[in-house]
Amino acid sequence: MVFAEWQVGQVLWSMVWFTMFFLWIWLVVTVYADIFRSQDLSGVAKALWTVLVLFLPIVGVLAYLLARGHKIGEHRLEQARQADAQMQSYIRSAAASPATDLAALADLHDRGLIDDAEFETMKQRTLVP
Repeated sequence: MVFAEWQVGQVLWSMVWFTMFFLWIWLVVTVYADIFRSQDLSGVAKALWTVLVLFLPIVGVLAYLLARGHKIGEHRLEQARQADAQMQSYIRSAAASPATDLAALADLHDRGLIDDAEFETMKQRTLVP
């Protein structure tokens, strides 16, 4: 039976190697993502980094981390700032205030598109939460 042959140390070493393999895959994916996401790299530089990491993975990843490791954090920070700005913009556009709604209702009333009764009804709906 396979389980009877495995000792505690073998299981521990297997877990360590699995963790190291998982971290290596994560590191390679992170490097590739940063290569293709970088706005400051030209197409030729991206191609050269990709070929280096593809054909000499350990050397390529270590060279990329030494040469451009600080840029990974900067790129992620910039991406987070852009995502936050987009979210803030969406929230501002989606959240209408009662004052904005009342101004739109007053404009519709002034142009004659709604009568006094409709204006009062809509105004009450806007003011009552």
